[in-house]
Amino acid sequence: MSLSRRRPPLAMHFLTFVALATLSTAFQFPSWIPFVNSVDPQSILKLPQIPTDRIAIVGAGAAGSSAAFWISKAKERYGLDVEIDIYDKSSLIGGRSTVVHPHEDSSLVPMELGASIFVRANKNLWRATHEFNLTRVDFEDAEVQDDETGIWDGEEFVLRVGSGKGWVGSWWNTLKVVWRYGFRAPTKTQAIVDEMIKRFVTLYGPSFGVSPWTNVTAVASQLEWTNMVAQTASEYLDAQGVDRRFTRELVEAATRVNYGQDVDKIHTIEGLVSMAASGASSVAGGNLQIFEKFVEHSKATVHLNTTVTAIERDTTNHWLLRTSSGDSRQYRAVILAAPFHSTSISLPPTLASSIPEQPYVKLHVTLLATTSSTSNSARFGLQAKDKVPRTVLTTAEGIRQGKKAPEFNSMTFHGKIGRKDGEERDVEEHLVKVFSDEKVEDDWLEEMFGKGQVTWTYRRLFEAYPVLPPTTTFPPIKLDEGLYYVNAFEPLISTMETETIASRNVISLLLNDLYNSAICKLDLEDEETIQKAADPNYVYGWDC
Repeated sequence: MSLSRRRPPLAMHFLTFVALATLSTAFQFPSWIPFVNSVDPQSILKLPQIPTDRIAIVGAGAAGSSAAFWISKAKERYGLDVEIDIYDKSSLIGGRSTVVHPHEDSSLVPMELGASIFVRANKNLWRATHEFNLTRVDFEDAEVQDDETGIWDGEEFVLRVGSGKGWVGSWWNTLKVVWRYGFRAPTKTQAIVDEMIKRFVTLYGPSFGVSPWTNVTAVASQLEWTNMVAQTASEYLDAQGVDRRFTRELVEAATRVNYGQDVDKIHTIEGLVSMAASGASSVAGGNLQIFEKFVEHSKATVHLNTTVTAIERDTTNHWLLRTSSGDSRQYRAVILAAPFHSTSISLPPTLASSIPEQPYVKLHVTLLATTSSTSNSARFGLQAKDKVPRTVLTTAEGIRQGKKAPEFNSMTFHGKIGRKDGEERDVEEHLVKVFSDEKVEDDWLEEMFGKGQVTWTYRRLFEAYPVLPPTTTFPPIKLDEGLYYVNAFEPLISTMETETIASRNVISLLLNDLYNSAICKLDLEDEETIQKAADPNYVYGWDC
């Protein structure tokens, strides 16, 4: 998402959004984390079972790590005396945010495989990079002058635009977009996106912090998004008079690369989120460093390689958390910060039945190194002299018209593979990322990039993001007294940033319910608080 900023011509700006969106989503972790308390996997619960003020967080991704961070803020400010334990079945912190080193060579610059970008309006992640002294890489600054983006329908490119740098390039792209879609389509859609962002950033203000929402339906209503979440992106934009081809080509290119879903399937809010990529950045070396820093700051005890199998009430009315090793431990509160139906955790039947099934998109991510600087023209029906765009997005509009389906969701050249120390490499290789619904085989890669020119391949199949159809109902946030579900927010918006917002809300509820405390105690009627709310840089939780 983007904050207001000086923009190039509006039509061009939308193409910049989409080009940047190709950099989103994707997975690996560092091999060890020095600040994590060292414990033996699966045997970490053999500790005294005294029911002190102890909180368990299940999941060490964006939601779980930030939940621990928000608790630590209350501990710092108000002397809250609680212990925090974080559990994750994987070996490292970060969840879907992961990096891979080309050729498995740690001397080379790593590449994000999952959860690749955050944007300027993502105030928690943006603020974290400042507070933790992390270096951001700005994708707009990193654009290559002669890079081209194309939207492929499976048989032809319906639109091709350059990087837009320079006066001539910017205006030429604008003319292409206006010629195909008219002037109203990009300007109207821009206005809708801007209004969505304007409402979204109110989530960082004092009112949402001091008065946390108890269900997602309520917050959707407060943001005036109920009608938009109940419609597909195509239904809503059609009703707003946006050109149908613009929605089903350009907007759909963004929803397919960001969420693997088409505009006639995904709800409007998430469709608009796909278009809001201005100020897209990542952390040099991997976004997972933000989540490592959250945990480091929280001083939580982290139990990695530990599979939680059950959460249940014990005879003392505490929560009992069990692991696959057979160990168990008591907690005053438990925060479930992972998709429930993907965890195989056993809950009391009445609680488990209150969480609706949430299917996830199974995405094939393929990273590869190639000595070819472009893909094969013939694969796209072009002449040998014609260059294929280095960023290829796709639309399903050809399928609707009876054409051949695209073989992938997106394919992007991400520049030359470099060394961390900046030294020249002996061979020039280009890093390419492919998102697809099906596995791309070696033969396909050879046809696409040339025989013998693919020098390294890394594949990963993972549940990348929730399936997000129109809806009017959401999972409960508070499952029971002392049991909370952060991922209840995901069917509304699923991003790294919104996981940190949802976890802040959960911690606010928990602190109020169990400790009569808060992340930040504010009087909404106080003049100082009112002034804070008017400050566009204020971020509840970080600021108090």
